[in-house]
Amino acid sequence: MRDEKPRESSQRMVRVIVESPYKGKSVNGTSVAHNVDYLRACMRDCLLRGEAPYASHGLYTQPGVLADDIHEERELGIAAGFAWREAADLTVVYIDLGVSEGMQRGVEDATERGCPVEYRSLPEWQSARV
Repeated sequence: MRDEKPRESSQRMVRVIVESPYKGKSVNGTSVAHNVDYLRACMRDCLLRGEAPYASHGLYTQPGVLADDIHEERELGIAAGFAWREAADLTVVYIDLGVSEGMQRGVEDATERGCPVEYRSLPEWQSARV
């Protein structure tokens, strides 16, 4: 965990789209649960930087929303997540577990929309790098 304390600021929080792996073993040799733990660490990192993170893959995959293993529902979730990029200031790609196909699509969408892309790594997750 970062030792850093939350940044106190009266400035507007930077709105960031978080790209991190979601699917399990087929992407990076880890489970969905492991990837969700990583996503939580990424979101915490953003918040401690004074950013307002949004991660559609952590929201739309909740039980009763969309099923990531059903192609049509996965595509619907991706499209809905991409729609939020227009409101984002930055796309942040967390790379410790690799860059999945879905993450790469997010980078391409950000580039097409002119949204800056920044790559990040979390020191406490670097040993998990694939």
